[in-house]
Amino acid sequence: MYEQSLFKILPNHIKPKVIDKKNRYNKWEYGYNEEFDVIVISKTGKIGDIYEIQNLKIALPKSQDVYKFEDNKWKPFEYPKELQRIKTIFDWKAYDEDFKEKWYDYIDNEFKRREQGFWFNNKNKPTYITGTHYMYLQWSKIDVGNPDFRESNRLFYIFWEACKADRRCFGMCYLKNRRSGFSFMGSGEIVNQATISSDARFGILSKSGPDAKKMFTDKVVPISVNYPFFFNPYKTVWIDRNQNLHIEFQRLSLQDGTSLQQIDQKNLKGLIQPLTGKTLETTVMMVKN
Repeated sequence: MYEQSLFKILPNHIKPKVIDKKNRYNKWEYGYNEEFDVIVISKTGKIGDIYEIQNLKIALPKSQDVYKFEDNKWKPFEYPKELQRIKTIFDWKAYDEDFKEKWYDYIDNEFKRREQGFWFNNKNKPTYITGTHYMYLQWSKIDVGNPDFRESNRLFYIFWEACKADRRCFGMCYLKNRRSGFSFMGSGEIVNQATISSDARFGILSKSGPDAKKMFTDKVVPISVNYPFFFNPYKTVWIDRNQNLHIEFQRLSLQDGTSLQQIDQKNLKGLIQPLTGKTLETTVMMVKN
């Protein structure tokens, strides 16, 4: 009988009493915990199972609010039709307060899943996916439509989240096979991180300029365009005289205590540098001010 060997659960790496005591007061901090030699990827202050993947010990969040789909497996949530018509924060601003109140909880919940991850029942088993994985499955469009949930991808994203959380880490070396979906996952992560980061650069490195540009135009751009308005910074898209596609993001600047409801297009500021595809081996740079 086949037994998977991609990861294993370490039930006794940390004494259950210690876990329960720190969980009670939300004391587990995101990042590497030197005392217990574990990387905590939970952002709730509580941990549950501890995975070992490639000799790296990773503490997952404690299971809570486990969602159950009708088919007992992952299925993308339907984007409400009322919100599909809204393309920017300015469209949203034009609606009355009664309409907005109806959707505040929905939008807040999506931000929570993006930040903390998502629990759901997969064939009656509580299963955790990171916020980055959730954004890939829920809001990214690939060549076949919505991505499928794959256990191997789930473990990849957990390991990747540990790399981001661990202050000792400078990155990850990943040996992949073709048609594994990695290009789309990488493109999804670029868009995900670029739309929540400031003062940062995100790039694509490929063996040739045309390959990098193709990934930008065929993967990064469609994923960015598909994001809902509440995840997407205000942006403009154009093609220059050299046929290079540009996406320029702009942030909303809260000036002089101005509230979000009072912002109009005159308050736009920043993001002078674009997300752009160029025929260079290192391409697709995003700079945020």
